[in-house]
Amino acid sequence: MKYMLLIYTNHENWESLTEAEGAEMSAAYGTFTEGIIGTGEFVSGAPLDGPETATTVRVRNGARSTTDGPFVETKEHLAGYYIVDCATLDRALDLAAELPDAKFAGVEVRPVGDM
Repeated sequence: MKYMLLIYTNHENWESLTEAEGAEMSAAYGTFTEGIIGTGEFVSGAPLDGPETATTVRVRNGARSTTDGPFVETKEHLAGYYIVDCATLDRALDLAAELPDAKFAGVEVRPVGDM
């Protein structure tokens, strides 16, 4: 079963890290990614640019409108994701708990449907 690990973080947490702490977090992400590639659970993943680069699209009464930024204003924003292929939800939850951002932010785990 495929699961999406949605990483919600607060950019202020990352900005408060020292250069060494930032390098340590980046290295931890590299280690995590190499680990799930090694187990065959990695499907895809990517970091996302900050919410200030987002554009939200809405269609109302057949007319498209766009607004700058994410849909909701929150301190935490969707910062990246992994799609993993795991035997069980429990395994996907274990992987989510291993993500470095899980220490100070939230990681949503959601099944991915087939198209």
